[in-house]
Amino acid sequence: MTETTPARRGGRQLPTAEELRIWREFIETTAALSARLESRLQGDSSLSTGDYAVLLALSEAPDKAMRSSVLAAHIGWERSRLSHHLGRMERRGLIRRQECATVPRGAEVLLTAAGAEAFGKATFPHLRAIRELFVDALTPEQIVAAGEIAAALRARLATSGEG
Repeated sequence: MTETTPARRGGRQLPTAEELRIWREFIETTAALSARLESRLQGDSSLSTGDYAVLLALSEAPDKAMRSSVLAAHIGWERSRLSHHLGRMERRGLIRRQECATVPRGAEVLLTAAGAEAFGKATFPHLRAIRELFVDALTPEQIVAAGEIAAALRARLATSGEG
């Protein structure tokens, strides 16, 4: 086996050296991009990307409210992680939790006025950072390709039960 000849294991082909190089570049770059966006968001607004994801989902929801289980699924978090995060956001006055009127033992998460204001103030700087760090670094064709790559990866994860 040479460096360019992929090995077979269990009937599946292992990645080539070039595929692994591209994979590592992809992972390292997305991690660096995420870290930079997180840092900029935190510096500009004192919100974490988790805060922003919750506030975005609630701002788009009917009546600015969602059941916590629906919110967890919507942002792709485990319910226990969301519960702890919501506790921190509630202490800061960004959201409010209340019993769900339609589901026994269900909780509903509501966007507060302070949360809506914080989200509104964070949005423009966050979108500007996305433009600067992601959009402006790519050609229009690369943007389309990035969308296609993301969709293909998400579809594979969904069919494998991991997305």
